[in-house]
Amino acid sequence: MELRREIEPDFTTAEKLYPEVLRLILEYTDYCDEHGDEDHSAYQKLENTLHEMTGKEMSGFNLWEWWEEDGAENLAFDIALPEPIIVEDITKTELSEIVRRLKTFENPYTEGFIAQFYNYVCFGNGYFHQFLKLNFKKYHIKLFQRNKDKNGNYFEYSQEETTEKLRNNGKY
Repeated sequence: MELRREIEPDFTTAEKLYPEVLRLILEYTDYCDEHGDEDHSAYQKLENTLHEMTGKEMSGFNLWEWWEEDGAENLAFDIALPEPIIVEDITKTELSEIVRRLKTFENPYTEGFIAQFYNYVCFGNGYFHQFLKLNFKKYHIKLFQRNKDKNGNYFEYSQEETTEKLRNNGKY
């Protein structure tokens, strides 16, 4: 099921910005390998350029040592993808679809930019978790993890239980 444009990750913007963001990150790395950046001036220039391109605060991104994390491609995608926003009147069907995406490993896309990063917005960078946290007061990561009950038995909330707990601000 397709979600409203304001709910879906903005792959159009991300795809447009991605090549330039990736190029800038890799050029910065090459520059540091060749010249160093002891005074962090090149880093600051990169931060400023990326901020101007995306409007995002860059302090949350590791532009310096990306190879120790998810790699340049995922970093560039994270920077290029606009942040989730608050959306009014999210329907039960829309919420259920978001929950389904987070609880299954189905990628409906087989080729292209979206196919390359679809699973990443569900499981890598936390886009949909950020969206739920922003839009549902009772969001908690426990709704998507294995939990232990009072008797020590493990369980997971179903898609329906998770949807209802989020919609009704239910306890978990």
